[in-house]
This record gives sequence, C-alpha cells and structure tokens, in this order.
Amino acid sequence: APPPAPPDISPRAEPPRPQPAPEASAAQQENPSAAMNTLRQKMEAIADEFANGKINRAQFNAMYRRYSEQRAIIERLLERNPNSDAWKQVLGVKGHTGFLRSHYEAQPLYFVIYRHQTPKAILSAGKDTPKESDILPIVQMVWKMPNRPKAGLGRRLLPNNLWLLLATGEHAATAVVFSLEPSIGQARLVRDLHADFERANQAALARGWLVQDRMVFPQRALVETAP
Repeated sequence: APPPAPPDISPRAEPPRPQPAPEASAAQQENPSAAMNTLRQKMEAIADEFANGKINRAQFNAMYRRYSEQRAIIERLLERNPNSDAWKQVLGVKGHTGFLRSHYEAQPLYFVIYRHQTPKAILSAGKDTPKESDILPIVQMVWKMPNRPKAGLGRRLLPNNLWLLLATGEHAATAVVFSLEPSIGQARLVRDLHADFERANQAALARGWLVQDRMVFPQRALVETAP
C-alpha cells in the first residue's frame, strides 16, 4: 500500500467571529411559538460557531442534537394538546448544553517540539506520555515535502481516535496531540504559540544551540495551569 500523504500544512484564513447564542426571554418562555423560534436561532448559532472554528464536530453534533430533540419533543407535545404547558418542562432543564460543550471539547494531551531534520525532540510535555512512534513519521514526511511553506498548519487523525495538530515554521515544528478533533480556534492557538516559540528563540534555533534552560516554550500554556 502507498504511504499515507503528509498533512496539509497550508496557512488557514481567519474566519469572522461568531455571535453568541440567543437566550429566551420571559415572554418567549411563556409562548411556545416564540420558544420554538429561539431554539431555531440557537441551532443557527451553533452552526455559525462551527463555521467560524469555535467548536469541533463532536461539540456541534452533541449540542445540535440536543436542540433538535428539544424542538421535536415540543412539536409533538403541542400536536397532542395545543393548550398544554408540558412543553415548558422541556426547556426547563438548564446547563445540559454547557455540559455537552465542555464534554466534547478537544483536550491537549501532550506536545512535542522538533528542530527541522532532527528526530530528537527539543522538549515534550503533557499529562500523557508522548507516543513519538505515531508522530515522528508524519513530521518526517513534512520535512521531505518539496516546496514546504515556511510556516504552515496541518491536522491528522491518529490511532485510537486521537488527533495531531502540526505547526511548522522556519526552524522547527510543534506537534500537539488532542483527545478529540480540535476546533479551528484551537488550531490557530497552536499556530500562534509555535510562531512565538520561533520568534523568542530565533538565535538558538538558527545556530542549533538548543539548551532548554536558555529557551522559552510558549507551548507549555497548552498543558500547564497558571498558578
């Protein structure tokens, strides 16, 4: 079988910022038609969040399914008895959508930083032990790419449904492994952290003077909590 293609590390355009999902007013909570309209607006807002890179597919699917189920249940209740207030109980459960948003958010498990053409990592860190056997072959494919862009960003599905984000620059690459598919917003963050890493350590990277105690690693912000 042919070897897998390297990840696309083309730069990504910045999408517009999404608008927050609307909240139901007191009047809408008393009016089933208005409540249905609010649910529809929330479904549209979730679609906008995904389109603008703020949430991943798992978050979108879970939250959209939640709103869709609420809408379908309310419609069935009103069909059976248009004068019933039972539909209010469907909207009365608070916080579940927020739980879904948090539960399906991709979590960074670890990162590994490489200087180009050097298989020995400069630094790795995270709550999980890096599995470089999954990462390094992909990084090496990128190193071999003709006309590789000076700065790029790509993603790849790994074994066990983990996801790799790979940010590259002039001198180095940062590989970050996530628990789920990361959002575009998370990808932009990884790209920016790597760019700042190269900017802050430009002399050391250019000369190959890679002494951890004399370098700074913005990527630590992915896996470390501020005191």
